[in-house]
Amino acid sequence: MDPVTPSLHVAGLAFAYPDGHQALFGVDFTVGRGERVALLGPNGAGKTTLVLHLNGILSGGTGTVTVAGLPVGKKHMAEIRRKVGIVFQDPDDQLFMPTVREDVAFGPATAGLKGAELEARVDRALEQVGMADFKDRPPHHLSFGQRRRVAVATVLAMEPEILVLDEPSSNLDPASRRELADILRSLDVTVLMVTHDLPYALELCPRSLILSDGVIAADGETGEVLADDALMRTHRLELPFGFDPRSVASAAGRP
Repeated sequence: MDPVTPSLHVAGLAFAYPDGHQALFGVDFTVGRGERVALLGPNGAGKTTLVLHLNGILSGGTGTVTVAGLPVGKKHMAEIRRKVGIVFQDPDDQLFMPTVREDVAFGPATAGLKGAELEARVDRALEQVGMADFKDRPPHHLSFGQRRRVAVATVLAMEPEILVLDEPSSNLDPASRRELADILRSLDVTVLMVTHDLPYALELCPRSLILSDGVIAADGETGEVLADDALMRTHRLELPFGFDPRSVASAAGRP
């Protein structure tokens, strides 16, 4: 892909559910190749609805979503779903095979990969998340943090353009949280991270979007967004007690 072609471009995206509930009212933003961007917002803001449009799970509204230059629609759906990898909040929603290796192999095998090429793809994805030594283990024997890393590997095995993470730090102990942060910083992939964990957004994502009432209410450098007290109050976002983004050196740009 041409490096100047953005990984994701959303223009005028509006969507209402069949019951009449309008979730998105015209969402516009662009994510460049290799960016790590946090998607913030209160519950009910439309974040899940937006994410489900990125790989065509939801459609039928107005506006456009373009992934690596391809419009999301029936014509390109198989390629779009390979390019947009979604890691769900609960890793057990993605792990269902008897072993870690089989879980990571499932997507590429379904896409037609086999033999040595498939094994190499699985090994590479597990190495990226530090789980190569667990290839033959049943996923349910792993810790929650390990299962989350394997869930990330199942997506990386498809070699996506964009990694979409839904609350990646939830239910992780501090060590697992740090390990996952190190992994995400090491990946050569565009990241869109949906999170309520604002310190994690500051640590990992140089840029943040606030989605509120179905529109993008803010788009800027993460530290500046989190330090805007009036903006945060307006959109029902609260930092942990005692956490001051002004006094924290962001590690988002760290290699």
